[in-house]
Amino acid sequence: MTTTTAQVTRGYRDDVDAGTPTRARWTWLGVGAGVLGIVATMFTSPNVGTEQVGPDALAKLSRGQLQLGGALGYATVVLLLVLAASWRAKAVTAARGAVAARVAADGLTASAAALSLGYGWKLALALYLPGGLNENGFNTDGQFVYFMLNDFGPFIGYLGVVVAAGAVAWLGLRDRLVSRWLGLVSLIPPVAVLFMSGALSIAGFPGIVGPIWLIVAFAGLSLGKHPILGTARA
Repeated sequence: MTTTTAQVTRGYRDDVDAGTPTRARWTWLGVGAGVLGIVATMFTSPNVGTEQVGPDALAKLSRGQLQLGGALGYATVVLLLVLAASWRAKAVTAARGAVAARVAADGLTASAAALSLGYGWKLALALYLPGGLNENGFNTDGQFVYFMLNDFGPFIGYLGVVVAAGAVAWLGLRDRLVSRWLGLVSLIPPVAVLFMSGALSIAGFPGIVGPIWLIVAFAGLSLGKHPILGTARA
């Protein structure tokens, strides 16, 4: 008597039909991280709009806005970590040893680590402001320290995402594992950050271009055809 066993796969459709590539779903995590990142970073930034900022600026802050931004920021960190793990499991495996594919995953992980601090400082500021659970924990000068950490804190944390963008640019323009248009688009964030930091000393520009790149790049990965995802021939 002869028995045969079939390979059972659960949750993955990558090799169900080699002739009909399926769209990757995990790439939408990048779009979600970008959207949440924009809200958590740009729309809840404690910018009081004054030319010379001092401790008196604390009275103009919205504690609820800061708390929302910090909570959404933590959710962004979770999405980035799951995105990085998914990239390693799917894209790195299919990248035939391309170093840039590993750098992209490492960049996303690095940003997740840095943003844990950046958004944590935002939550801490909300905690110590009047109305917070620990409003008497610091005096005005102590609260102002957290205010200064929030000036660029969450913005700087997206540097790892910018590094990931540079890696995807290499994958598109050199390794031809993602489409050429995506490689060109992914070249913009690292070039822009290099210019803004080197010429103008602006530390927080990664927080401007990083989330936007996440939305554009991972929407393109989700909807387009790319060898690294098995939706196009190399």
